[in-house]
Amino acid sequence: MTAKPIDLEQVRADYQALTHKFQSTLMATVSADGEPEASYAAYVRHDDDYYIYISELSAHTRNLSANGRACLLFIEDEDKAAHLFARQRVTYHCAAHEVARDTADFEHIMALFEDTFGAFIRQLKAMQDFHLFLLHPERGSFVQGFAKAFAIEGDELATVRHINDIGHREQAKPSRANA
Repeated sequence: MTAKPIDLEQVRADYQALTHKFQSTLMATVSADGEPEASYAAYVRHDDDYYIYISELSAHTRNLSANGRACLLFIEDEDKAAHLFARQRVTYHCAAHEVARDTADFEHIMALFEDTFGAFIRQLKAMQDFHLFLLHPERGSFVQGFAKAFAIEGDELATVRHINDIGHREQAKPSRANA
């Protein structure tokens, strides 16, 4: 019996649909001292990049300024998952850089934030300790379930590759001769 081939275009559609279900992302950053920090931020997406508007009072802002790297996680809600140990999730490893306030890009992205999150953004925009960061995904992964893990890579993340098409390995059971 042969296994049905995986439709990688359907996989791509599935992971893109998962990321579009959220207005915020879980985020991992690392300080200049190498200390990890887990956090989250509301975002807007534009031209396949993610933008976050965050306060310098937060550790993740200082971390992004220090090393320009972040990892984003979009994960299926526990109550919607078929199995807690196999929640669907997309992870993106990103290059990050600040978008200067005095630019057309800043104004355009902040208008998208206001369109998405409402007039509250005008108050945040006036706060000078907030900074706009562009997070550009360079590679990623999508876990769709048990033995359904995919790498997202290549130019413009155009390549989806099944990571392990043979499944998980179980521990060998001792033979009766060894028992």
